[in-house]
Amino acid sequence: MTHVRNILVFVLCSLFFALTGCREYTVSDDPSLRLSFSKDTLRFDTAFTDQGSAALQLLVYNRNKSAIRIERVALENANAFEVNIDGEPDLARLKDFTINGGDSAFVFVRVYAERLKKNDAVLLEDNLHFYLANGVSQAVHLEVYGQDVTRIREKNPLSGYHFTAVRPYLIFDTLIINGDITIDAGARLYMHNGACIYGLGDVTALGTLAQPIVIRGDRLDRLFDSVPYAYAGGSWNGIYLQSDKQQQYDLHYVDILSGNVGLYCYSTGTSTFPYLRMDGCRIHNHTLYGLILQHVDALVTNTEISNCAYYCVYCEGGTQDFVHTTVASYYGFTDIRLQPNNNYKPEAAAVYIDNLSKTAPQTITSFYNSIITGYQENQLVVATPIEQYYPGTFVGNYIGQDTATVFVNNFYKYKEYVYYDFRLDSLSPARGIGDSIIALPYPTDRNGVSRALMRPDAGCYQYRP
Repeated sequence: MTHVRNILVFVLCSLFFALTGCREYTVSDDPSLRLSFSKDTLRFDTAFTDQGSAALQLLVYNRNKSAIRIERVALENANAFEVNIDGEPDLARLKDFTINGGDSAFVFVRVYAERLKKNDAVLLEDNLHFYLANGVSQAVHLEVYGQDVTRIREKNPLSGYHFTAVRPYLIFDTLIINGDITIDAGARLYMHNGACIYGLGDVTALGTLAQPIVIRGDRLDRLFDSVPYAYAGGSWNGIYLQSDKQQQYDLHYVDILSGNVGLYCYSTGTSTFPYLRMDGCRIHNHTLYGLILQHVDALVTNTEISNCAYYCVYCEGGTQDFVHTTVASYYGFTDIRLQPNNNYKPEAAAVYIDNLSKTAPQTITSFYNSIITGYQENQLVVATPIEQYYPGTFVGNYIGQDTATVFVNNFYKYKEYVYYDFRLDSLSPARGIGDSIIALPYPTDRNGVSRALMRPDAGCYQYRP
């Protein structure tokens, strides 16, 4: 037994010296020695000014046999970047340190830029210099686009608000707006974690195909190298529109992305309801619901509502018409790390129409030239006491379980940089099934593709070879 233990000790010692023997602790002043870096340029995503970014990592290697002494490390401009090397955040104190042969050092860099007093993003650059004791100087380039934002952190309700496209907005906490909301084309609303907007008046949000309105979380960096935080659901709360009057909600080309709830419209009315008009919009990747309409009349056209953990569309009370709309339910089939709240409800249909109440207003929800699909067998639920009691209409639609050929891409492969694409596949069963008369008021799809040259396809995207 002792003999075996001696052999084991010998093997372990041999292994130790084999692994460490390549390291040299003697410093060399040979001017030919150089450091190696994991990246020559460290590029950050856009960062808001007056707000720190997440840190990016840089590895500094000494691939030589001899140790290299670094006299100092310095930023050339020191205008936007903060550096931490092996736990030391103050570069002025980091002098005369050594990286042994075959060893490395960790460098963490984050952005903190002061307000630029500019409306557009500004490219900020710097060089991180390493001055070696052998007389060699090496540098890594740093760059980021800094963006000034209008910060909104209001504890008291606002009487109304006009969001412009001059510069982005960063919204904190719960923003209550009692009066009318106006959002100009090209406006960008970034919502901090947990933030939401409660609108109690009319809403006019008139984006365009060229200048959509974007409402999303405020993390502009990446969860992983190939995964922007924009793809991570639940990064903010939602948009809530509540009314006891006949409010008007007019939304054109508004993208509402990756919150808990996309758009929740609710009215206390029993006979007259607010009216929602949506055209060219996109509600995508929410950890609860996409579009909720309770006691609301609506016309939704050329709109994509996709990937919500519960119902993509929920209707209760009022008259809602969906024309050339794509409802695609694939939430929960992405990498689990992208859904921090993990609320996926596998039995939830893509569309739920609640017409059960005998005392609440009747629900009349119709779909024309639309798509309702996903991985579940039952993508459409009409909850009504008897079939004759529900007066909705369905014309020119594709409704059913996914056949793997409906869309260009119905999954997310983050390692391959492949994201969902709900345009139609060349073999899609939704091609050419739309009603031509219904399509006449909508001659182009959400992307501006003409429907005039062929029989219209179902959904918000006309197939284009």
